[in-house]
Amino acid sequence: MPVIDMSTIKPVGEFGSKAWGEACVEGAIKMLEAANLPDSINWAFSEDYTHPPARLMEGGRTHAGYYLMVKDGKVSGGDSILDEALTIPGFHVTLPWGSICNQSGALYGQEGQRQRSAEEQVLFAAISEYVGRENPFGLPLNKDGNPSFMLEPVGPWPPEVGRALGEGGEEGNGLHNIAATLQTDSPEYADLPVTALRVPIFADMTDQQKADFVKLCGVEM
Repeated sequence: MPVIDMSTIKPVGEFGSKAWGEACVEGAIKMLEAANLPDSINWAFSEDYTHPPARLMEGGRTHAGYYLMVKDGKVSGGDSILDEALTIPGFHVTLPWGSICNQSGALYGQEGQRQRSAEEQVLFAAISEYVGRENPFGLPLNKDGNPSFMLEPVGPWPPEVGRALGEGGEEGNGLHNIAATLQTDSPEYADLPVTALRVPIFADMTDQQKADFVKLCGVEM
């Protein structure tokens, strides 16, 4: 049985907000600690959402995002991005807040994740065409010289970690669905055309919506 009872989860804040990040971390730590991870595991997770709305950065926050760290099998995490966590191989992501905010509130399992990724590729390609250049988000280049939202050092998900955070994901549980349920809607997306998985449909936006959306994503024209 999953560690987190989804019936107890209620929205607490916008995607990338302090309240939302802290609630995600709280749930993730419970899931990982319940797994009794071996001391041999050293792995970290961080998601850093760039160009967030100013309202999310009140109180002196320096990053919209959160991190998890497993060091010698011990679990920790918190709001913002910890430098130490970034040195540990794992899953480290940096992307414009506006580019993934809305769809992060959709509930899904593995097939939904694949569909979301495909729809995001369409969105990102449309933005690239609109601004007339590759890598419109200014993503860092990986070791192969290609733009990537994944930051080094990349490391595989330890099986024990993957099982703990993904438990019940096909039935609506798991860390992604917990985070999605904790998320409240952000006003920037209220009138935008979106897919069933809440991915913005750039081709269906008005000219003004397109201009506003690329600005929301921190893209300079």
